[in-house]
Order: sequence, then C-alpha cells, then structure tokens
Amino acid sequence: MNPTPYPQRTALGLAASGVPVLPLRRGKVPFGNCTACADNACGGRPNMKTPGPCRCAGVCHAWAAATTDPSVIVSPAWAAAWRRAECVGYHPGGARLTVVDLDDADAIAWARETLPATRTVPTTRGEHWIYRGTMTSRNAVRPGVDIKSTMAYARYLGPGTGTMADLPDAVRALAVKEPSLVRPVPVAVPTGTAGGECPHRTPAYLARGIAMAEQRITGASSAVHATVYRTFLAVLSRHGRCGCLTDADVSRLFTAAQAKGETARHCADAWTNARTTLGL
Repeated sequence: MNPTPYPQRTALGLAASGVPVLPLRRGKVPFGNCTACADNACGGRPNMKTPGPCRCAGVCHAWAAATTDPSVIVSPAWAAAWRRAECVGYHPGGARLTVVDLDDADAIAWARETLPATRTVPTTRGEHWIYRGTMTSRNAVRPGVDIKSTMAYARYLGPGTGTMADLPDAVRALAVKEPSLVRPVPVAVPTGTAGGECPHRTPAYLARGIAMAEQRITGASSAVHATVYRTFLAVLSRHGRCGCLTDADVSRLFTAAQAKGETARHCADAWTNARTTLGL
C-alpha cells in the first residue's frame, strides 16, 4: 500500500488538531467550484459549524470547503484535488486564529515595532504572525499587510516558532480603519448622472485607461493586494461617478487581478473598499 502523499498527509495531521483544511492549486488559490456550484447556484456553504444548503462532495466554495473531517479529506472527490494540489490551505477563523500576513521586509519591521510577539512562520517573501482569536478578515490594511481570519484562507507553511499570543487590539483596529496605504490623488471628479454619456472623457480615453489599469495589475511583482486596491481606486476616482464604467470594464480588471492570484472575494472587497473611500 502506498503511503498517504503530501499534502494530504499534512492536511490529515492539521485536521486532527482541529484546524480546518483545504487543498490549494497552482498560484496558492482554492480549486474552482464544480459545475453544480458555479456562481453559488447551489446556495453555498454559509459557515463551518452548521451544514449549509450545498450537498456537493467536492472541494467547492474556497475557504468554506475547509474541513476537519478525515473521511472528507480522504474521500474520492477530494483525492483528485490532492493529487493536483501544490500545498495545504486552512481556514484560520475555523481554528479560532488570526493570521497577520506580512508581505515584505518593511511590513515585518512595522510589525516588530507595533505588535506583540507571537508565533511566526516564514513565507516566500515575508512572514505570517499568528494570534489566538478571530476577527474580520481584510486585505491591504496597510502597505504589505493583510489580515486572514474569518471567511478567509491561509497557506500552511509549517508550525512556526514562538509562543502564540492572544489577538491584540492593535490588530483588531486595523480592520476598522480605512486602508492607510493609499491617499487618493486629487482629480477632477465628473458630475454627470449614472448611465449617461461620460461628460469629461471620450470612450477612447476610458478604453486606454482600462488597458493601462490591466497592465499595472499584470505587471505587479510584489504587494499584489495593494496594487489591485490602488488601481481600483484610481479607476473609480476618474470614472466612478459619471456612469461610463461598464460591467465588461470591471470584469477585465477582476480578471487581471485573479490572474495574479487574487480571489473573486478579494477583488470584490478591494472594489468595495475603493468605493467606500471615495464615497461612492
């Protein structure tokens, strides 16, 4: 009999300790929903504690698919996903944890000066600081810093080092502040009515702007979350009030962001945060 392969073996160990797990494919992202669950047609999986309307046995609904049930983890439906998986993901909120994801050296330096020491796990570009307790997840709370807890997933990169501390108020406060990494550049904001012809720019100008925005996202080599947010903010600051943006324009931006590893939920959150910042 062949031994249980990584990452399924790692997932089983985490699940046994009460950490809900899920397989992550190339790009460190969850597997897409199956045909029956596409666009949440099944009703989705609302949380991790009570059964939702979805009866799909597959790896659907991203973070909501995370489970501690070993029979699910080794089921045939999940086995195919584990064979294609590149790593193990987990739902921090389901394990009563919060991950402060630090993307670069500057973010790590800020954390060391600002936050209490806790368990840390090295990542490809930075570190995960893990605290005991849950909160609302939010991306780009400051340059190079994301918060992953409820309704989010994180990549499992090992047990880490250090003693885990309780979630501090300094981290909770980040989720209720406006993202500090961006201050909108003053621009002339059009006053036309939604749905009407853009009164300040030609269609060609808008097309060039969307293309440039796509290129900005596609060209990001680091701090992808921050780049996506800044780009959304720039587009909305010019065209958010005049009604010239179409669903196709927004879809192009979301597609570019997801090609860089962002999830659809992250894109929607960044778009909503940008609209809120501009008062739209």
